[in-house]
Amino acid sequence: MRISSIAGLRICCTALSVALASLPLLAGDKEPPPAPPPVPAQILAAKKVFIANAGFDGNAFAILQRAGDAEEPYNQFYAAIKSSGRFEVVGAPIDADLVLEIRFSAQLSGTENIDTYQPLVTLTILDSKTRFILRTITEPVESANLAKTWGKNFDHGIVNLVRDLTALAAQPDAGGAKQ
Repeated sequence: MRISSIAGLRICCTALSVALASLPLLAGDKEPPPAPPPVPAQILAAKKVFIANAGFDGNAFAILQRAGDAEEPYNQFYAAIKSSGRFEVVGAPIDADLVLEIRFSAQLSGTENIDTYQPLVTLTILDSKTRFILRTITEPVESANLAKTWGKNFDHGIVNLVRDLTALAAQPDAGGAKQ
């Protein structure tokens, strides 16, 4: 017994229609994603910050030497925080609500034919009173062969880090942190 091509096409179309119609039902079974963790109250309430230079690793030091300024991450981050207007920068950790530690690193990211490194700027946010780490934010810095391109890429990494910090500090309280 052979099925005509028209009957076969009808069977295929019917099966496809049933399968497509059941997709919304399958998607409805998914649980909603969990709510993000609350931002620590110290970050939300902070007005004054102390900026600490956590330095760099050996690979990053070589990159910074080629660029001409080993203090570039600290200097640029300090200037960017001051100009953002979100926080008052103070001269001692005891006067601050938060301590912001800036660090530059270049982690090994590939070794197939030649070693390659991924430069990163990392901000560690600490409670100035307890010294507990409240949050860590990391932004990549794209590598570059030309000094001018490197400068632009580094600026972009610092700008993104400050943007991430100010966005975090501006989040509404999600119900977990008390001010």
